[in-house]
Amino acid sequence: MKHRSHPGISQRLKRAEGHLRSTIQMIESGRPCLDLAQQLHAVESAISNAKKELIHDHMEHCLDAMEPKKALKEMRALSKYT
Repeated sequence: MKHRSHPGISQRLKRAEGHLRSTIQMIESGRPCLDLAQQLHAVESAISNAKKELIHDHMEHCLDAMEPKKALKEMRALSKYT
């Protein structure tokens, strides 16, 4: 199921992919560790924000439509990813 937020999440992940590619190139070219740590932080943050947005969107649009027992089960499953 595609949600209105999916294109934005996809953009965030593509940005993270670019940061990751850049980080790999930086490692291979021998850039300072501080620069690498900063770049890895950007990758991690982009992925974390994409995950949060996906989970929140799912909670708003999918869980509301489920029967309460099924929604609770799904919330428990989602909680391991937060």
